[in-house]
Amino acid sequence: MTRPPQPEPTAVVAATAMFVEVLVVGIGFLTGLGTLAAAIAGPDNSSQLAPAAGTPLAAGAALAFAYALGILIDRAADTALAPARRRLRTQSFPTSTAYAQARLKLAETPALAARADYARSRLRICRGWTLNSILLTLATDVALWRYPVEHRPLLLATATVLGALATVGFYLSWHTITATGYRKLAVQTAPAPTQTVPAQPPAPAPHTP
Repeated sequence: MTRPPQPEPTAVVAATAMFVEVLVVGIGFLTGLGTLAAAIAGPDNSSQLAPAAGTPLAAGAALAFAYALGILIDRAADTALAPARRRLRTQSFPTSTAYAQARLKLAETPALAARADYARSRLRICRGWTLNSILLTLATDVALWRYPVEHRPLLLATATVLGALATVGFYLSWHTITATGYRKLAVQTAPAPTQTVPAQPPAPAPHTP
């Protein structure tokens, strides 16, 4: 009886990393949605729903929902940043065909492909948290308006400024990682320069007396 082929370790690691990335993005967005829902519901309704939200069943459902949300947010962020991504790519690759050929060539070198996967992992988290930061900032501001807190104007200003800084920071991180990745890919897959042998001067004609 033959055993089914086992997945390559690198493929397992890549799949695990992608699962964690999507989950991290989804948990952040779900946290923003939960904060916004609690703010809209108000203090009284939120206190009534708190015991049900703390059950293991609710935690499991929230984890599954966070993963599904992570997939949606990752695709939404990628779509929203697609124009900027295409502009950055054309700085290193003039055509889509050149980029596709470079990706195929990179896959032939496992060490370089692993580094590229690590860069893409950070890239996905940064672009997802660009949207998460916007939602969390909005949800925090709404919650501060709805719940009785001291020094509300100061807290609102602080939350808004920190949220804006986080959004800009994640976007700039995504921008830097993307631009660097394209530049490295172009250098790593560039054809090796051909060495030309310098022409030898013609041998002098034999002297005849």
